[in-house]
Amino acid sequence: MNQKELSELRRRFRPEKSAVSRVYGCYVNGGSREIISYLDESLGMMPQEEAEKYLSLLKKTLSGGLGRNLIDVVFSTQQVADSDEHRLLSALRESELKDGEIRETFYRTVIDSLDMGDSNYLLLLAHDAYDVPRRSKDDLTQADASDEVFSYILCCVCPVKNCRMELGYFPGENEFHSCAAGQIVSAPELGFLFPAFDDRAANIYNALFYSRKADQLHQEFIDAVFRTEPPMSAAEQKEAFQSALTEALEEACSLDVVQTVHGRLLEKIEAHKETKDPEPLALSAQELGGILRDCGVPEERAQAFQTQCGEAFGGGVLNPENLIDSKRFDIKTEQATISLDPDYSYLVETRIIDGRKYLLIPAEDGVEVNGLAVGLTARETEASE
Repeated sequence: MNQKELSELRRRFRPEKSAVSRVYGCYVNGGSREIISYLDESLGMMPQEEAEKYLSLLKKTLSGGLGRNLIDVVFSTQQVADSDEHRLLSALRESELKDGEIRETFYRTVIDSLDMGDSNYLLLLAHDAYDVPRRSKDDLTQADASDEVFSYILCCVCPVKNCRMELGYFPGENEFHSCAAGQIVSAPELGFLFPAFDDRAANIYNALFYSRKADQLHQEFIDAVFRTEPPMSAAEQKEAFQSALTEALEEACSLDVVQTVHGRLLEKIEAHKETKDPEPLALSAQELGGILRDCGVPEERAQAFQTQCGEAFGGGVLNPENLIDSKRFDIKTEQATISLDPDYSYLVETRIIDGRKYLLIPAEDGVEVNGLAVGLTARETEASE
């Protein structure tokens, strides 16, 4: 799925556009893995505000960045042809979630595998049938013309948190009293869409998995529900990329090289945003190797990096947004940490002064120490490379 297809589905989760008629689910005790209560309610019979809350929770399952919070899950041909996991998901979809026995099987599959610690959670399910409008050659939507009905299910797991006792105002008494603590359903921690909405049509070979925290994919859930090779989280991709750099480049992995690589990747991220290309940004190991060569890294080191990347990422493409932190540039020593806006990372330089190695940053006006404005006084020292 690309960003345009994702946005098209997200726009449906408003009362006037959604075809979701009922929500199903269960409230689960995370510690004992027992179902406390079941949910089977018509959105049309609810107060509008309550219905909007449910739709908002489901919509969040389609939020975040593709390749980071939203990960493609790919089923093998054998799984689609004959596997319990794909059969169960297909049965949920084909029954439009109306079969209670099928729902119960799915609930137990999730509950028996999912590790939410001692936190209680709401397991929420919904089915939607989207009458996909045709697009003209100039990419305009023709709402009155449709060749496809996209039938799909959405699932999300929402932690339920206890509220603290608070003081509340009681108008009839004109007094403040303690209000009983309640429980609040939080934003989804994880969830999925099945099947995927690829090329604006159902792709039963794919699902779209959502994780609120890009570095925590809940592998136990993926193993139980999809039984597919778990994708690398954003944190794992970043770690694998950094390991490939340090191990392949060895002494050639200098501050200058890392600054340049970070800067070039940041440029590509910004350029991709400006183009508004709906497809996620992706680079090959060869393209990253080319950046290293531009930095003056020896050919054998650049080639070693490409080989390590190929092994770590399975020969696939890499998403630059998962490889670097696009919002800051940190440099750490045993004694100190320097944190910069990535746009100004080039200001950091290395120098040898009186035989010792230093990291230098130009300091003019606007210097503060713990929020206190200070002036700088220092003796001038001869610096040598």
